[in-house]
Amino acid sequence: MRDTVEEAWSDVVETARRSVADGLVVGRSGNVSARVGDLVLVTPTGVPYDRLGPDDAVAVDLADGRQVRGALRPTSELQMHLAVYRATPARAIVHTHAPHATAVSTLVTELPLIHYMAAALGGQVLVAGYELYGSDALADEVLGALREDRTGCLMRNHGTLTYGDTLDEAYDRTAQLEWMCRVWLLARSAKDAGMPRTLTGRQLDRVTEKLKGYGQQAPPA
Repeated sequence: MRDTVEEAWSDVVETARRSVADGLVVGRSGNVSARVGDLVLVTPTGVPYDRLGPDDAVAVDLADGRQVRGALRPTSELQMHLAVYRATPARAIVHTHAPHATAVSTLVTELPLIHYMAAALGGQVLVAGYELYGSDALADEVLGALREDRTGCLMRNHGTLTYGDTLDEAYDRTAQLEWMCRVWLLARSAKDAGMPRTLTGRQLDRVTEKLKGYGQQAPPA
């Protein structure tokens, strides 16, 4: 995550615009935030992302949610963002209304293990129960679905939430979650094929262990 408020705000706006361009949200829906020290930079409520500039930064205090920067009101989902920052190691959060993920959230209580990349989100993705948007009850449901170090969840009849060390990481997890939901819906809709075959918990555990060595490793000192 960027070190300064100005840099973090730029990343927040860029990520919010990307979510619209990629079809993960429509209009003014969804929200994005980033933590810088004890401040949380968050998208404002009801403002099209393409209208946001450097002087529109919205920041709140992590401890009490008090707005300390900006004239625009923060997102209506502020309590959910703050709850996740307080309870997890999150440094960045992306919340979307991604269509395939939202559709899946209406069908199941947990995303079936259709693909091993569920391990990249900390395990089988759970579905937070439906509660009124912007409510403390919804924040509690999301925290329940993020238990056991999960970094993403579905929100019933609502959308997705993922977090990471950076906005790029949080966004990549959002995209991965939407892709897995799309794959499951495609497999489930195949005529006369029966229910999709899924992975077992043991198989996912093996992937989780293997992912620890995934990607480019730092050279020895």
